Amino acid sequence: MEPLAERMRPRTLDQYIGQEHLVGKDAVLRRMIESGHISSFILWGPPGVGKTTLAQIIAHKLETPFYTLSAVTSGVKDVREVIEKAKSNRFFSANSPILFIDEIHRFSKSQQDSLLGAVEKGIVTLIGATTENPSFEVIRPLLSRCQLYTLKSLEQKDLLALLQRAITEDIELKKRKIKLTETKALLRYSGGDARKLLNILDLIVSATLEEEEVDITDNLVEERLQQNPLAYDKDGEMHYDIISAFIKSIRGSDPDAAIYWMARMIEGGEDPQFIARRLVISASEDIGLANPNALLIANAAFDAVMKIGWPEGRIPLAEAAIYLATSPKSNSAYLAIDKALAEVRQSGNQLVPLPLRNAPTKLMKELGYHDGYIYPHDYPNNFVPQQYLPDTLTEKRFWYAQHSPIEEKQYQRMLQLWGKRKE
Repeated sequence: MEPLAERMRPRTLDQYIGQEHLVGKDAVLRRMIESGHISSFILWGPPGVGKTTLAQIIAHKLETPFYTLSAVTSGVKDVREVIEKAKSNRFFSANSPILFIDEIHRFSKSQQDSLLGAVEKGIVTLIGATTENPSFEVIRPLLSRCQLYTLKSLEQKDLLALLQRAITEDIELKKRKIKLTETKALLRYSGGDARKLLNILDLIVSATLEEEEVDITDNLVEERLQQNPLAYDKDGEMHYDIISAFIKSIRGSDPDAAIYWMARMIEGGEDPQFIARRLVISASEDIGLANPNALLIANAAFDAVMKIGWPEGRIPLAEAAIYLATSPKSNSAYLAIDKALAEVRQSGNQLVPLPLRNAPTKLMKELGYHDGYIYPHDYPNNFVPQQYLPDTLTEKRFWYAQHSPIEEKQYQRMLQLWGKRKE
């Protein structure tokens, strides 16, 4: 018998739960689907939120050939074979055949390159699904040919609706006496993952005799899951919680906790590149100018993992994690860029002062471009006061130093050069 999650997989948009911003009334994907014409796109979101299901619904709705490839098991040869099949079937349907690639972030560059021509010519309509940020893992030429849609973790109301539907509509569960007395533990363990929620429900029901009533309580869920620690997918449920604990441990300067959470991720089969990317982000966001070497160390760890592979790659990752956790902390650069972005959004495109403008042509020179610019290297300490911000923003400050030794030194230099303007 099929697992509960598969039996409950929606077949139509009306059965689909969640993602109202994409498939709700008048939402972008629903309009596209109902028009009967779709373009290539990538679905980005956490596990169990309906990426694969949505692709299958689209294929069914459009009545077009549907091909599936897994990035884990497919090579360039498999991609080319599917494209050839799509070419031969293209003329039997008003729409291009759909090629669905699950875990597209695991496709190599050569595999992604082999897709480009087919996507560009419309031989296939590509639907990719990924749990990782596509900007890191999908090559730019392919990404530029696809729309990107972000799926969100399912909300509590969505998960409760799914539970209710399962116990009342599933061909097997509706035969049983199931009572949802408490759902807090169910929702907590599911982590917004619909597939995991249904797997847990299936586990609990199947562990109860058929003639018995199933009274689901928080204690029962916790008891059954502790007895069956591998009955649910750790990657899905704990992925975001553990990476959050990892980053917060680094931010909180606790190397022991940081290493523990890293070990949890490694043991759970987390992608080493994912861990390495988070270290690079942390080095910029949390350590920043307090220790600029942190970013160099994090990048070096990323490169080392790519070069030496696994399991040896765990060592440079551990080294970087401990280094970041024990480093002084500053988020001044993070705050500065966000403040500057807020100003840009509020004040719009302010004019570049004439002295700062480039003057590659005679006309530009005649218009005063570059006039008045003073070359700092011609002056003591390679500095001379002049205006660099737009006229309307001359009094604005975006970067404020924090009190680490390195930043304090940087701040004092700014005071020495600019005086009260940088206080």
